[in-house]
Amino acid sequence: MNFLKLKMENQFQILFEKMKNEMRNQTDELKESILEKLDEKLQPIIAENKNLKTKLDNLEKEIESLKRGKKQNNLIIYGVKEDEKSTPEIIQKVKEIFKADLDLHFEDYEVNKIYRIGNKQSSCKKPRPILFSFVNEWKKSEVMKRKKSFKDVYVSEDYSKEVLEKRKMLQSQLKEERNKGNIAYLKFDKLIIREKVDNTKNEKRKREMSTSPQQNTQPRKQQYMKPSNKLNAYDLMKIRSNSLPSNTSRNTTTNKQ
Repeated sequence: MNFLKLKMENQFQILFEKMKNEMRNQTDELKESILEKLDEKLQPIIAENKNLKTKLDNLEKEIESLKRGKKQNNLIIYGVKEDEKSTPEIIQKVKEIFKADLDLHFEDYEVNKIYRIGNKQSSCKKPRPILFSFVNEWKKSEVMKRKKSFKDVYVSEDYSKEVLEKRKMLQSQLKEERNKGNIAYLKFDKLIIREKVDNTKNEKRKREMSTSPQQNTQPRKQQYMKPSNKLNAYDLMKIRSNSLPSNTSRNTTTNKQ
């Protein structure tokens, strides 16, 4: 009886394991089927999401480009004393500064717009910066080329808020690259890095080439010239001409005899 009981228990155990495996397999198949169906339904949504993201990125680039285009003729001027009472007075002040520091003149019709940025506060003694916009870009470019000649004022580009934030974030990296000896500068919202050229190897090579061995100090032709016993045509003609008078005198003496 015990043997039969054990045998039945084993068979039940085997049957239970089979049922368990079948249920596991069916569950896995069901999961795969559900996931495949979900994936099929999600694929169009994922593709549409990617498409929308691409469009959004393009729109952001277009907006940034429009902002840059709107500001491309603008300058921000810092440090100009704030005691004017009208816009023409501001223009006249800027004219005088540009003429004195940059030797650059502009007419009133070349000014698109000019005004102080921000609200005036009696508690703040620091002058508000001036937004100055030219009608054309080349005049603004002339100012930027000569901006190092300014004495008491500072001039910068009119960057958007997003560009200013990116430039601020890049300041630490800019300082780090310059400390390494690399040429680094900011261009709009990008950090431009150029590695410093190491001229020590080139200078060493030039010195080695300029220092030549002692035996090679003479010219190449002079080094390879060997003494020659051969007579050239000029020497032969000279010897022959020297021998002619003696023969002639000898002939005249024989004729006289």
